[in-house]
Amino acid sequence: MLNIISAITAPVAPTITVTGGTLFTGGGYNYRLFTSNGTLGVSGGTLSCDILTVAGGGGAGIGGGGAGGYVFSASQSLAPANYATTVGAGGAGLAGGNNGSATQGVNSQFGSLTAGVGGGGGGGVGNAPGGNGGSGGGGGAASNTYFNAGGTATSGQGFAGGSQTSQSDPYPTGGGGGAGAVGTDGSSYATTGSGGVGISTYSSFGSVTGTGQNVSGTYYYAGGGGGAFYSGGTPGTGGYGGGGAGGTALAGVAGTANTGGGGGGSPVAATGAAGGSGLIIVRYAA
Repeated sequence: MLNIISAITAPVAPTITVTGGTLFTGGGYNYRLFTSNGTLGVSGGTLSCDILTVAGGGGAGIGGGGAGGYVFSASQSLAPANYATTVGAGGAGLAGGNNGSATQGVNSQFGSLTAGVGGGGGGGVGNAPGGNGGSGGGGGAASNTYFNAGGTATSGQGFAGGSQTSQSDPYPTGGGGGAGAVGTDGSSYATTGSGGVGISTYSSFGSVTGTGQNVSGTYYYAGGGGGAFYSGGTPGTGGYGGGGAGGTALAGVAGTANTGGGGGGSPVAATGAAGGSGLIIVRYAA
């Protein structure tokens, strides 16, 4: 009698192919970095991944620009398809002497997932509160009539901007909010607001891709911009995470590209600095 032994073959796992963005590998993961609009392609099976989305930072007036909002989407299952990535630009600064607030940063979005909200613009002069956004912009400069409040933040994406709480010359302004902390208030003739610190929770994303602001080996995203005085004075510092510092006689420092940092405030004789653009990073097992 002939004995037939059937070999049992284990099922072969599907080969998943991922395309798009710039590929980095480290710590057992692949990272797909998008610094501009693009497409993530998935084929051959369902991809399990984490997605970090950071929006563009707000532009500055005299008050600092708020940081772009962020969204971290963990353990996402992406079926085979093409997924659009939209990376938000930073907001433009406000010309010195103008009322209102500077331009909000542009939202960033991955596919249909919740978007990171662009940072609020910093306030100008007169009736000039900080703009609302992912993080709020810093309140602007005024005397007698107005106390300019900082802008509000989007829940879970950032913090409020600092307010103008002194009407004394040289009229201090608030710093822009960051993803990790509020912007500080402009509170006296010697103290203008500094930008709120960003987040370092996703430092590993920055260390592998070379993005974010590297502070002694820890990488931050989405810092608020520092405020300026109406004229003169010592301006506020930018928050870790690409927030620009405020300016004195000249314009403040722009938010760093691809961090979502807010722009630094500028005195009335100059135009506020622009916010930094955002980014999207998709991480999956190597």
